Amino acid sequence: MKCPFCGHEDTRVIDSRPAEDNNSIRRRRVCDECGKRFTTYEKVETIPLIIIKKDKNRETYDRTKLQGGILRACHKRPISADKINQIVDDVETKIFSMEEKEIESRVIGELIMDKLKEVDAVAYVRFASVYREFKDVNSFLDELRNVLDK
Repeated sequence: MKCPFCGHEDTRVIDSRPAEDNNSIRRRRVCDECGKRFTTYEKVETIPLIIIKKDKNRETYDRTKLQGGILRACHKRPISADKINQIVDDVETKIFSMEEKEIESRVIGELIMDKLKEVDAVAYVRFASVYREFKDVNSFLDELRNVLDK
């Protein structure tokens, strides 16, 4: 593993353990040249997943897009970065456990909304308003009523 600080080719693993998500291995490394330490994560490479968009276009799955949508919904809400990462990990685990080669974006959107509904009602409504493309104020109010009734 190349050192991210000095670029030296030789680094040593000094500690290795399962990461918190139990889906990857956390390795603590030290550079033999500069002596700096850094952490790497080793994760199983999965089969490429194709997302079928609303317009029927297809694109490869991108974790950063999933994370970006959740981050925008949680902007200025009392939700920690760890909690946001946990939501992303949970949704991603559900997606890949379906063992499908293609999945519709609406399925992912529903999984995200289910998680956000458990965590923060405002973040949920924000995500739903973009995801469900509310056409007018009444459809937005209907969704708010659903949240308030539960």
